[in-house]
Amino acid sequence: MASWFEDEEFWKAYASLMFDEGRWAEVPGVVDSLLGFAGLPLRAEGPGKRPAILDTCCGVGRHSIEFASRGYRVTGIDITTAYLDAARESAASLAEGPDFLRADMRTFSRPAAYDLAINLFRSFGYFDDPADDLAALKAIKASLVPGGVFVLETLGKELAARDYIEGEWFERDGWTVLTEFKVSGDWEGLVHRWVLVRGAERIDRSFTLRLYSATEIEAALRGAGFARVEAYGSWAGSAYDDRAETMIIVAHNGAG
Repeated sequence: MASWFEDEEFWKAYASLMFDEGRWAEVPGVVDSLLGFAGLPLRAEGPGKRPAILDTCCGVGRHSIEFASRGYRVTGIDITTAYLDAARESAASLAEGPDFLRADMRTFSRPAAYDLAINLFRSFGYFDDPADDLAALKAIKASLVPGGVFVLETLGKELAARDYIEGEWFERDGWTVLTEFKVSGDWEGLVHRWVLVRGAERIDRSFTLRLYSATEIEAALRGAGFARVEAYGSWAGSAYDDRAETMIIVAHNGAG
């Protein structure tokens, strides 16, 4: 039986809500921060080998395309064919665009091929079994060069508890959107229900996002073999504390 995140219709239905103009506008600043966390230049142009970047769960390719436009070699992986098709179309004007592949982050690995790997926009924690999360982290580590960096941005358990609401509604892209949230287990996850209404059309889907505290995800990354792990609360590199905007984890691959 396929998992909910393998449902193409789910992702196509919600694409306009997740990838609006505001989400695209924020990309250059986020990429600046990602390169800073990895110790890489803002542009990779010039002589010599260009660094390589792996964008896991790349979606419609927002960050992959920005990296490629700056001269980086980029591989973007996702399991949603419609998103990959959209990403390729958006990147068509680039002289050397990203290589977009349909692949599962639990099994995709190119040993010591990438200087930076990323997983952004709350794309981690979808799997039913936590062992699959660990498998994904191990696969990402194996794909990094010695000294490479993995940056994970997701909803921290601390922030989910701090900002918890039972639901809300808003208007976007012609839809009336109603959301409901429910805690799963002992804060093991957060159940999301999204209802979209536009005239007589109605879409109603639910999914669960596994939640990790900073200490829990740091332990998982060390269990996957990463040498050093740091937590930040914003793209500016502020502390992950009670004022954090998001949870950003920077994991360093050892020197071998």
